[in-house]
Amino acid sequence: MPVIYPPLDHWIWIIPAVMIGACIGSFLNVVIYRLPLGMSVNKPNRSFCPLCKNQLTMLQNLPVVSWLFLRGKCAHCSAPIPFRYIAVEILTAVLFGLVWWIFPPQVAIPLWILMALLVAITYIDAEHLIIPTNLTWAGSVVGLIACAIWPTLSAMAGYNDTWLEGLIDGGIGWVVGFFGLWAVVELGKKAFGRKEMKFDKEVEWSLREPEGDEDPMCFVIDGDDIPWWDIFSRKTDRLIVDATEVVVDGEETGGGKLIIRETGIELSDGRTFELEEMVSLSGRANGAVVPREAMGMGDVHLLGMIGAFFGWSGVFFSLFSASLFAIVAALIGRIGFGKQLPFGPFLAMGCVAWMFGGWKLWQAYMIFVGF
Repeated sequence: MPVIYPPLDHWIWIIPAVMIGACIGSFLNVVIYRLPLGMSVNKPNRSFCPLCKNQLTMLQNLPVVSWLFLRGKCAHCSAPIPFRYIAVEILTAVLFGLVWWIFPPQVAIPLWILMALLVAITYIDAEHLIIPTNLTWAGSVVGLIACAIWPTLSAMAGYNDTWLEGLIDGGIGWVVGFFGLWAVVELGKKAFGRKEMKFDKEVEWSLREPEGDEDPMCFVIDGDDIPWWDIFSRKTDRLIVDATEVVVDGEETGGGKLIIRETGIELSDGRTFELEEMVSLSGRANGAVVPREAMGMGDVHLLGMIGAFFGWSGVFFSLFSASLFAIVAALIGRIGFGKQLPFGPFLAMGCVAWMFGGWKLWQAYMIFVGF
C-alpha cells in the first residue's frame, strides 16, 4: 500500500520546519562565537565550554532542551551558559516556521538561509560591532538565485513574470542597497570622520592587550578605552597622538607627533615599529585625533544582500524601518548622541518586517501616491 503524504501546504509541515530551525540555531551559536575570533566553525567539530574547554556530548547539545535541562549551566564546570544560546535556537526555529507557513515551498530553503544569516549577523554585530562580509556575499548570491526561482520575491509589492525579470530586479536591488549606503558612508566619513581630543594638562595613554579571547586590543587615553576595531575600519585610518612622551618596550623615545596604524607606529623622528614585534607602548599626551566611521562597511554589504533578495523597494523599506527601530532603541536604552549603536541588527529587523507584511504597507503607499 503506497504511503500518502500530506500536501506541502498542510500545517503539519511546520513542525519539521521548526525542528530544523532549532538545529540550525544550535549551529549558529557556534558561528556567532567562533567567527569573530577567527576560529574554524567545524574544527573542533563538537561544541565546547568556552571556560573549561570540555566538549559537549550529544545529549548536552540538544537544541533548547539541553539548555533547559542543564538550567543554563555547563555540565562540567557549572559556568553559566548565556541566555543568548537558547534565544538564538528559539528565534531561528520561529523564523523557519514562519517562512514555511507564509512562502511557497520552492523558495523556503533560500529564505531559511537568509533567516540564518540575519540571526548570525544580528548577534555578531551586537556583540562585536562587526559584520563578516563572507556571510553577506554568500547571502547575496543565494538571494539572486531565489529571485530566479521565484521572480515575485524581488518585487513582492508588484509582480515579475519570468526568472530573468526576477534576477534583474534582484541585481538592481543589490546595486541600490550596496552603492546607495556606500555613498552615505563616504559622506559620513568626510563629515564625521575623526574625533579630536584635547586636554588641559598632560594625560597618560597606552595600548592595552586583550584580556580574554573575546576582548579587543584598546587604545587607552585619560582612562577612556577605545576598542581597536572602532578605530581602524579602513587600511588608510590613522590614529594621531600629540605625544609629550612615547615609551616603546620600556624605552623612552621622546615626544612629538605619533602616528599609529592598524599594524604599526611611526615616531616623530621617522622610525617605524611593527605592533606584532612590540611588547608595550605607552606615554603621555596633550591630545589625540581618533578616526571613526559614521557607519561600518559591513552595513553596506548587508543592505546589498537584502536588495538581492527583495529588490530596490525592499532596500528602501528596510533602511527606513531600521532607522525607526534604531531611534526607538536609542531612546529606550538612553544611548546619547555620538555613542556607537550597531545598525546591522536593525537592518535585519527591517528586512524581516518587509518579508512578513511590510511589503503590503509599501504596496498600499504606492497605490495611495498614484503609482
